[in-house]
Amino acid sequence: MTGQNVGVPDNPATPFYVTTPIYYVNDVPHMGHAYTTIAADVLCRWRRMFGDDVYFLTGTDEHGLKIQRSAESQGVTPLEWADRTAVRFLEAWEELGITNTDFIRTSEPRHYAAVQKFLQVVYDNGFIEKGTYEGYYCVPCEAYYADDEAAGGACPIHDRPLEFVREDNYFFKLSAFEQPLLDYYEQNPQAVQPESRRNEVIGFIKQGLKDFSMSRTSISWGIPLPWDRDHVTYVWFDALFNYCTAVGYGVDDAEFDKWWPADYHLIGKDILRFHAVYWPAMLMAGGLPLPKCVFAHGWLLVGGEKMSKTKANQILPHDLIEEFGVDGYRYHFMADQRFGPDGDFSYEGMITRYNADLANNFGNLANRVLNMAMNYCDGVVPQERANGPLQTQAEAGFAGLESSLAKLDFASGFSTVWDLIRSTNAYIEDRAPWALFKSGDRVATAEVIGDCLEALRIVALLASPVIPTAASELWRRLGQSGTPGEQQLPDAARWGQLVPGNALEKGDPLFPRLEAKTQ
Repeated sequence: MTGQNVGVPDNPATPFYVTTPIYYVNDVPHMGHAYTTIAADVLCRWRRMFGDDVYFLTGTDEHGLKIQRSAESQGVTPLEWADRTAVRFLEAWEELGITNTDFIRTSEPRHYAAVQKFLQVVYDNGFIEKGTYEGYYCVPCEAYYADDEAAGGACPIHDRPLEFVREDNYFFKLSAFEQPLLDYYEQNPQAVQPESRRNEVIGFIKQGLKDFSMSRTSISWGIPLPWDRDHVTYVWFDALFNYCTAVGYGVDDAEFDKWWPADYHLIGKDILRFHAVYWPAMLMAGGLPLPKCVFAHGWLLVGGEKMSKTKANQILPHDLIEEFGVDGYRYHFMADQRFGPDGDFSYEGMITRYNADLANNFGNLANRVLNMAMNYCDGVVPQERANGPLQTQAEAGFAGLESSLAKLDFASGFSTVWDLIRSTNAYIEDRAPWALFKSGDRVATAEVIGDCLEALRIVALLASPVIPTAASELWRRLGQSGTPGEQQLPDAARWGQLVPGNALEKGDPLFPRLEAKTQ
């Protein structure tokens, strides 16, 4: 399997390994963190429905100068400071219904052991040597910048002054991997996506790669080098290896071989260089396979600007969940924002999307069809079903979602599911089951209602990765057992699986309409 093949697996229980970045504990989980994590969750839920054996990793990055300084300013140890924030991420992902397999913290003993083992291999292979570093360093990035990258002495990511440092460090021989990386990306064009990001990576490599400092002596909060305890590991050499630690590197070879290499590293574009240049070079140096695909999405902008604490424009997921609900939150960021380019968030846009897609289309259709089934079909699935235009639209919805998720195009994929919802509403208007019932044609009435109920079943099934709570409730009201996420695709998406005579149930609106709050 390549990193592009996200459709039907090659065989049952195909291992499928997806990671988010590990989030830095000097911040609290905001909308940008949730964006990547929800995308990973939707992808993993989808793959489980095909019977894949999914490993979904997220976690926290807890070492580095920024954490040490923050802890010192608060009069606590770095670990105590990390403990405070790591739990915030755990709570946020639980609230958002994230189904991660593992949550790794880089302060864990398992990670110390794995990183030191890997470092020793890279050192023994001759790709780490001692030298002196002199140049610009960004504490928030935990990254060094060359003079031509630090225009005016400011960080190109954070737009804040860089620190000039000089110290003895160990260096990783990144320059040795310039041609091997170019060769690899030429032979494996799917390894960095979207294409614009791959072009960016190739352009960066062609400018020439410089060896980078991978240790520090000026801080103590980090993983000591196994051959020189006076040095701690440079944060990126430490943080990136979490992806291998979690699946058993150095502890369980069979487990590691099962999961590695990862199918997807889902990341934000600001850490592309580290994941698509440094990380594969490090893996080459250690003799390990490279990840199948690094997919770097754009930023969620607020008012055209990247979220940051200094600009006070961070939006916390909990604040929006209180108003829109978990499903409303999840749906908006997968359906309204293309996963790849930058997207601009607005509260007004979220209200509009929620009311149009969830309250008016999804929720209204569910209420409408179930109410008619109660009134015209005695509250049970009818025997009759007209396998007409909705069957074709349902098949198109499944095919469209499958094709789009193969490219991580969540917005286009779920748009095809909502096309089925719109088609069902149009079908009801065209066939007018209330008029058929009034005329006494019970068979024709039941055929139309049966068709619409089956369309709702398909909608609940296909929408479940993004709105799992509402989809499961609709599934239950349709008299289905289990949850839609437990069904096996593609078989479960075949038309005509509602059992005649099964009891149906009405209920409160799945998505009540919302009014924008006034300031």
